Amino acid sequence: MSIEILDESGSGLDVKHFSQLARFVMDQMRVHPLAELCIKAVDEDTIAELNERWMEKEGPTDVLAFPMDELRPGLVNEEPEEGVLGDLVLCPAVAERQGEAAGHGTLAELELLTTHGILHLLGYDHAEPEEHKVMFGLQDQLLAQWRAQPAT
Repeated sequence: MSIEILDESGSGLDVKHFSQLARFVMDQMRVHPLAELCIKAVDEDTIAELNERWMEKEGPTDVLAFPMDELRPGLVNEEPEEGVLGDLVLCPAVAERQGEAAGHGTLAELELLTTHGILHLLGYDHAEPEEHKVMFGLQDQLLAQWRAQPAT
């Protein structure tokens, strides 16, 4: 798996930690071992510009997902499809505020946003109540499994 993480936010993002998390989520979702993912952490001005340009929404947001090859989770009895999963753009400054408001801190919020973004890249959405239930249930399950692992 090729996972590239770029910290252009000035936040001191733990690149190794988020690379391991992304690999864990992609493995759990049976994404092809040669799939490619890029995660970029940016400041609020940059994500606000991207949010307006690509989502037609004003202001900074927490995460943006840009799927590439429309890869989907692999099935148990099937070889997963090879390709480029896509790009995630995270904003640690927004994550910090959200993590404080939620009572779990910045790291947990960035883990949630990374997992959430990867699920979006795999075709999950939460616009409809049933989709929301499925996506957020899977997100919670993946994060619980990630956090239950012994520290490395």
